[in-house]
Amino acid sequence: MEEKNNKKTIWAWCMFDWANQSYNMVITSTIFPAYFVAVTANAKTHDMVSFFGHQYVNTVLSNYILGLSYLIVVAILPILTSIADYRGNKKLYLQLFTWLGSLACAGLYFFKPGSALEIPMICFGLASIGYCGGFVFYNSYLPQIATVDQQDAVSAKGFIYGYVGSIVVQLICFLVVLKPEYFGIKDDSLPARISFLIVFFWWIGFSFIAFKLLPKGVPNAGSHNYNVFTGGFKELAKVFGKIRKMPLLKRFLSAFFFYSVGVQTILLVAANFAAKELHMPDDSLISIILVIQVVAVPGAMITAAASSKYGNAKTLAGLVAVWTSLCLTFYFISSSQQFYVAAVIVGVVMGGVQSLSRSTYSKYLPENIPDTASYFSFYDVTEKLSIVVGLFCFGYVESLTHEMRDSALALDCFFAVGLVLLIALVIAENKTARVAASIKG
Repeated sequence: MEEKNNKKTIWAWCMFDWANQSYNMVITSTIFPAYFVAVTANAKTHDMVSFFGHQYVNTVLSNYILGLSYLIVVAILPILTSIADYRGNKKLYLQLFTWLGSLACAGLYFFKPGSALEIPMICFGLASIGYCGGFVFYNSYLPQIATVDQQDAVSAKGFIYGYVGSIVVQLICFLVVLKPEYFGIKDDSLPARISFLIVFFWWIGFSFIAFKLLPKGVPNAGSHNYNVFTGGFKELAKVFGKIRKMPLLKRFLSAFFFYSVGVQTILLVAANFAAKELHMPDDSLISIILVIQVVAVPGAMITAAASSKYGNAKTLAGLVAVWTSLCLTFYFISSSQQFYVAAVIVGVVMGGVQSLSRSTYSKYLPENIPDTASYFSFYDVTEKLSIVVGLFCFGYVESLTHEMRDSALALDCFFAVGLVLLIALVIAENKTARVAASIKG
């Protein structure tokens, strides 16, 4: 059994976050969204684009592609996690998904203005699949490498590494995009496309630290009496059956699904909103996203401290209350200055809610379970389904009204439901604690 709380192993785990957040920053948050909107904008056709013979609003298409990629992840991960549990080789799948995602980012280098959208958008989708798929196996390492009392801190540390790494790679790309003359670049589209190559090298390069130092996994063949290709779905059903008998975990996952619809969707569409609705230039957009990443670091640290003092459920309820208010303000934002203020607040609560959600789920799990990949597969399926719902809801509302603000208003309903469910979780936790205290007394 791998020694828990090993500093070198935890560092290697955190370095995977350092590596793959380059995708999240450049491809989903800053340069690619701005580049995509710029090269597909057409006022005469109301930004309509052609994709395999069908017409879509450009930002609706990108949301649908992202949503479809998450849906594919949901469909294939039960099979992969079943095989990973059976053979104890989840690190292999961590590597496969990382190579898929990073190579797809490299493929975006060939996306030039005037290019047909089919191949670039397929690469965009594959990059998302690689990122999301790798994260499932990455998350499942948390209970394997850290004891329960250290999981909040280790989870927060991973996110902090991710934020700092994304800031560094974004600054490198920032220099290429805003000062192309320093590198003798005269093609207007080349700086953004070079950024996609930088993501490839950064993502796969630093991931080798995790590939080398993380444990392989623990084989669990003895507990599987069925075909591993169908067993993942049976394993999810088995996990679901166990979760239904865990009242607090069941309540948490219900709340997690609803507030994740809002959190994850906002993070994925914020750049498109700023570029399309507020017409923010690339340098302003990149700058504010960098600020978000910077303030997310102390935000994650403050959240970890707050959870130690007030408990995970109460802290999450407070964070989601802030998110609920923030999402409502996006409907009324009309200037870049207002967007800056909202974005800074998003940065403070962004890392906290993601880090604390992961560690809260880990804490609710039974101790010393060998098949953590299956349990975290259920967690990730829940999260990915919430993203699918959020992206398709956001895209569908925009396709009906041609207003991204209306889509933001629809998202706020999910935040409100999640907040109510978290409050119910806090009440249930307090009741459980009182019952336990009376029994001991």
